[in-house]
Order: sequence, then C-alpha cells, then structure tokens
Amino acid sequence: MNSLSTHVLDTMHGRPAAGMTLVLTGPQGEVTRGTTNPDGRCPGLIPGELPAGRYALRFAVAAYFREQGVALPDPPFLDEVTVDFGIAEGGGHYHVPLLVSPFAYSTYRGS
Repeated sequence: MNSLSTHVLDTMHGRPAAGMTLVLTGPQGEVTRGTTNPDGRCPGLIPGELPAGRYALRFAVAAYFREQGVALPDPPFLDEVTVDFGIAEGGGHYHVPLLVSPFAYSTYRGS
C-alpha cells in the first residue's frame, strides 16, 4: 500500500506554514488539492492508496508569504515550488516535507 503525506515549515518565521495551498498531480492529471492546517500539514489530502507512478506536489509559496505580510518583489523569486517525485510499487508511505522561505527551499523523503 502506498500512502502520501506532507508538512510545510516556514523557515523565515520559524513556524509551520498554516494556510498554504497545494496541489497534487499524478499520471492522469490533478489528483487533489488542499490547504495546510495550523500545524503545516494537510491531513486527508489523499483519501486512499496511490498507485505507482510519477507525481508532483505544487506549493503556492508566494501567495502564502504575501498573506503573512511579507513584501515580495514582482515577480517573486519563488512563486510556486513544485516537487516532482516517484512512487514505486509497494513503496509504502511517502512523506514529502517542504522547508521554505521567500528565497530558498529544501525537501526530502521523510518518514
């Protein structure tokens, strides 16, 4: 069974990124979309098992930071951050965290 979760941390302010919009796309297009909760997570993003394949999580970074009152250049350095990843057959749980500021981000496969 393959499952997916994500967690977004606002490294500029040192807190979870609550209220960030994200979209998950897969082999057949958009799978789902959601908004992070006060803990920076999006529980229930994926209601069930994901088949093996190539996926992408797209995070609306500039919109989030503007909502936080951060003055960004036009255009912003980071508008949307897209994390492309693959889910293998029988890969188990995939956790894709995003640590982000207006000018940098990092990600990895978490647990």
